[in-house]
Amino acid sequence: MIPLRDYNPSSSRPVVTILLILACTAVFLYTTYGLSSAAAGERFVLTYGATPAVLAAPGGLVTAAPTLVTSLFPHGGWLHLLGNMLYLWIFADNVEDRMGHGGFLIFYLLVGVVSVLTHAFVNRASTLPLIGASGAIAGVLGAYLVLFPRARIRSLAFIGFFFTTVAIPAIVFLPLWFLMQFFFGLGSIGTGGGGVAWWAHIGGFLAGMVLVLIFARRRPRSGE
Repeated sequence: MIPLRDYNPSSSRPVVTILLILACTAVFLYTTYGLSSAAAGERFVLTYGATPAVLAAPGGLVTAAPTLVTSLFPHGGWLHLLGNMLYLWIFADNVEDRMGHGGFLIFYLLVGVVSVLTHAFVNRASTLPLIGASGAIAGVLGAYLVLFPRARIRSLAFIGFFFTTVAIPAIVFLPLWFLMQFFFGLGSIGTGGGGVAWWAHIGGFLAGMVLVLIFARRRPRSGE
């Protein structure tokens, strides 16, 4: 299922969400079109991505600490970027509305850091750098589930050779999403951490469900 929109209007402009989308897009455009060569792009990813083996090395959490945040902004391709930004746009505005702009930014970065650390712990021998916002966005999904379990998500669903759109409650859509991440994550253990960062999604989602209890302001919304 692919989310298309939610039926859960927010009462404020999602300034931080918009800025995050712009920042990720700007970094992607720079790394894709602004660097002089593919080798320069690889150096950028090695510098600003989060490499599990580096983080797991003695003192690595100190020397490579900035990559816990910088790795949240580069993306590996148009589909990687657009898929992440779609989820961020659909789900983050309501979470930002509940937390406030500053609180949401801190929350987003924290769940992003937890997601990177989770991925690095499971794949601590991997020398492949992790990039992308999906772990932080998974944290937003976890917060959305806690705050707006009854909000409906209009989704594109594939049935056999056909597809249709259906409105699914968040309390159904998001746990199904998480279970998919979990089962694929189990299958990825021992494979070296390449491809989709399933454990970043798992760690981010669970962190979001917990940290939302600290950051969310009590203000009932229509999706509750």
